[in-house]
Amino acid sequence: MQALFDTWTASCTTAPAEGATPPALSLAERYDAVRGRTDALVAALGAEDMQAQSMPDASPAKWHLAHTTWFFETFLLGPNLPGYSVFDATFGYLFNSYYEAVGPRHPRPMRGLITRPGIDGVRAYRAHVDTHMRRFIAAGLDAEREALLRLGLAHEEQHQELLVMDVQHLFAQSPLKPAFHPAWPAAPAGPAGRYRHVAGGPVRIGVADEAFAFDNEGPQHTAWLEPFQLSDRLVTNGQWLAFMALGGYRRPELWLSDGWAQCQAEGWDAPLYWQREGDTWFHMTPGGWQPVDPDAAVVHVSFYEADAYARWAGARLPTEAEWEHAVRTRHDLEQVYDTAWQWTASAYTAYPGFTAADDAVGEYNGKFMSGQMVLRGGASVTPPGHSRPSYRNFYRPGQRWMFAGVRLARALARADDDERQAFLRDTLAGLSTPQKTFSPKYFYDGAGSALFEAICETPEYYPTRTETGLLHTIAPALAAAIPDDAVLLELGSGASDKTRLLLDAKPSLAAYVPVDISPDALQGAAERLRSAYPSLAIVPVVADFTQGIDVPDALAGKPVVAFFPGSTIGNFEPHEAVDLMRAVRRRLGAGARFIVGADQVKPVDVLLAAYDDAEGVTAAFNRNVLVRINRELGADFDVGAFEHRAVWNAAKSRIEMHLESSVAQTVTVAGQRFAFEAGETIHTENSHKFTPESFQALAERAGWAIEAQWISDTPAFGVFLLKAVQGGPVSDSRGGS
Repeated sequence: MQALFDTWTASCTTAPAEGATPPALSLAERYDAVRGRTDALVAALGAEDMQAQSMPDASPAKWHLAHTTWFFETFLLGPNLPGYSVFDATFGYLFNSYYEAVGPRHPRPMRGLITRPGIDGVRAYRAHVDTHMRRFIAAGLDAEREALLRLGLAHEEQHQELLVMDVQHLFAQSPLKPAFHPAWPAAPAGPAGRYRHVAGGPVRIGVADEAFAFDNEGPQHTAWLEPFQLSDRLVTNGQWLAFMALGGYRRPELWLSDGWAQCQAEGWDAPLYWQREGDTWFHMTPGGWQPVDPDAAVVHVSFYEADAYARWAGARLPTEAEWEHAVRTRHDLEQVYDTAWQWTASAYTAYPGFTAADDAVGEYNGKFMSGQMVLRGGASVTPPGHSRPSYRNFYRPGQRWMFAGVRLARALARADDDERQAFLRDTLAGLSTPQKTFSPKYFYDGAGSALFEAICETPEYYPTRTETGLLHTIAPALAAAIPDDAVLLELGSGASDKTRLLLDAKPSLAAYVPVDISPDALQGAAERLRSAYPSLAIVPVVADFTQGIDVPDALAGKPVVAFFPGSTIGNFEPHEAVDLMRAVRRRLGAGARFIVGADQVKPVDVLLAAYDDAEGVTAAFNRNVLVRINRELGADFDVGAFEHRAVWNAAKSRIEMHLESSVAQTVTVAGQRFAFEAGETIHTENSHKFTPESFQALAERAGWAIEAQWISDTPAFGVFLLKAVQGGPVSDSRGGS
């Protein structure tokens, strides 16, 4: 039995390709394998474990053993094996589930009260039926009876999964939190999902030529789908923890009405089986009471929770037609059959042309086509080979004890939708930390970009003037280091004013690719440059260069030189700067060049004045991010109640910009409330300052060598010409700072 169990659990951890079945077995071998697998599942359970029923939706393990046996006796042996005598005439009443045409049955919520027969009697029942079933199969089956046998085997595999679910629920009620099986493998961890494009159009949905399928999987029919995106992995526990931390279970606007009512009535604040112990979340698994792994897929969530999470994440649940089409056409989707059933947005109803059989077996699926939602795929407890792309599982939307998880979908994303969702998530996350923060990349909407240009004109702000003067002097030397017919790629290009110095010095450039997060600033700069340089290809790219660096396909194959002026490198934490510089190196390849401007350490009074000018332009720039959050995210910041502060942090060699709340107040962003004490700050930006030695160390950690450097006279500013080192960096980007 143990060997059978180990084989079963090991095979459950590997997803079959598109639900492929195990190697072909004869019907007799398949019958023995399925029945033996059920026996192996309960081998570690005691008689008391198999008797109890923990809730009306669950059944005792003993009942599962008997009911699956009753199915074979009732639908195969009784009507088809001459001279067969039922094992016990009372079992038809005790172990029928919902087949009204077969006769009356014991009430489902009271199955735990069936103390007799005991487990030995049920095992004797199984042995009796198995003996006769083997004889029945050996005599040969016609097509109709073979189909009925295959249905019985699939039915028992369903109950194998239900058995694990029901016993886990039972054990979760015990203060001892015992394991269904201590050797049950832990859920595999992995990265967060990425969205994959799925083409639309007319698609065929439903079972086609499978050896076996349930009646509800057909008839095959045509569905029309718009193009969409589907995540290649399931939502993780870590992502769900963020949903919880940001009030996901306390925000009615995220929930369907019935879901919110059930959430409130039952006090949901986490997935089923989750419990906090100190600072750690634990949950019940088939392997027992375990810490929640943030990188494993979340399970035991209802449709209502899945739908609320999807809404919070700026996504949705896929329809079942979308899910099936994606699984059939994309082969880069993970966790399809081996992790958790995946909720869809589809109500469980009949396909066009579906007709239930007119006998008792016709009750198998058709009678449940009301008040249920469809799940697709398979779970870690699903027997191997049981699922397939057309398989339709179904549960009521508020049920949670099954192994149900979440795969997100969304319409083809528009850039503005994506940016708004990222802006919202980053803002909520930053305001939820003990030291509230904003990402400085959101400074640069149209107004913010204009204000930054105005900052550059203030008498106190030396970096722009100093760097521009230095670039005037060194432009010929930089141009000599740029290959002819190269592409100049500028990160965070803004108005592209300094870039003109390189464009003038290097007229043989093939193209200029300005990359900026602000479409307004980018469009204006591109139009001005096209007028000034009509023969130069100007290819602007609206993007967050911290999330990826790319060159348009039309320019592929040309050498690329990256340009990063303005000391923007100083806005990153040291490990982030190293990661960015490494990403540039990987994108450009060995021998590539990277021109970086980096402000230098200097007297504190000069630094503070540069970031807190007398006219208040920098203060307006800093506060503009609150204006943008109010406008784009529906927040209610009182902009006038926040003061601009510039602080020199000597330990980290950086200027910090903060917005300080002048009064105690509460701010609402997207329905989430954030309290501020008087004097509490939002940390909005850092500007690290360097020495030639500290910048060299930073560059070397990222795999660059300084080929040349130029440091201006006071106030000191540096421009560094970097060359990628063959073989790349050896130190980790997070070691040191």
